Amino acid sequence: MSLVKSKQRVADHGEVFTPVWMVDAMLDLVKDESERIDARFLEPACGSGNFIVRILKRKLAAVDIRYGKSDFERRHYALLALMCIYGIELLPDNIAECRANMLEIFTDYLHAETSDALHQAASYVLSQNIVQGDALTMRTPSGQPISFAEWGYLGKGKFQRRDFRFDVLTGASAFSAEDSLFAHLGKHEIFTPTNTWPPMTANELAALEED
Repeated sequence: MSLVKSKQRVADHGEVFTPVWMVDAMLDLVKDESERIDARFLEPACGSGNFIVRILKRKLAAVDIRYGKSDFERRHYALLALMCIYGIELLPDNIAECRANMLEIFTDYLHAETSDALHQAASYVLSQNIVQGDALTMRTPSGQPISFAEWGYLGKGKFQRRDFRFDVLTGASAFSAEDSLFAHLGKHEIFTPTNTWPPMTANELAALEED
């Protein structure tokens, strides 16, 4: 893969892609986390997904080791692995390519057809987790605050979703920092989710993709 799509894009957006060998070397520095199924990763300039594709592959390998003997658990924990990966990207063609690359890795792992509920659920999750916007201003192209879905697996095929504003989440890290002036605030009310959804199955998530 070329490290640039065009010189003009480099000039306009500073767009240069990281080679796979370098991505793997960087992920090896956080090896345990990159192979933990429910560890959350955000790539603030995800491009076509060089980093997060490699993270997904590592997570799915961990799913196979831990849940390979149960098809039900393997499929649902694979979806959880996907749910815990996030990306922000400025350019719409990169967003489409990134989502497609992630979906291909996921469906190839599960040998899922496009009609499979997990394929459709994964497509919906990617539409929520890989968003177009500017990570510096924390805004979408329309000027709205970037929002992310926090996903959790409740077991027995049920997933929990809570929505948070990105700018609030970044503020939370400053508030909770050790020796911070605001550390005593703990779980402040401003860090509550903007929306909490009822538990949903993969079939119910798939139905959202069809809407």
